[in-house]
Amino acid sequence: MIAFNDSSASSSSGHLRFPSGQIVITPNALSQLPPSEVLRALKRHLNGDWGDCYSEDWQANDQALESGGRLFSVYHSEDQKKFWIITEADYTLTTVLMPDDY
Repeated sequence: MIAFNDSSASSSSGHLRFPSGQIVITPNALSQLPPSEVLRALKRHLNGDWGDCYSEDWQANDQALESGGRLFSVYHSEDQKKFWIITEADYTLTTVLMPDDY
């Protein structure tokens, strides 16, 4: 995994819905996804836009923000590659990965 810190992942207001912790990306995701699309998805994730996940997952994420729990988002790149962003329940780690990396 490759770790990075990028202040551009913060929202324009500077207020995110939750902390990202350390942000990492799997080598597979790094090789398949354009960095600009990863950053755009990270911004959405950290602001509570869970992307293309099922409505049950969306509701589970909203509940996890209130009571604690892992946060899971699904996004698609412009060329329709599905990727996930997962933030651990303790907010120490956010991972960008392809589904087959899981």
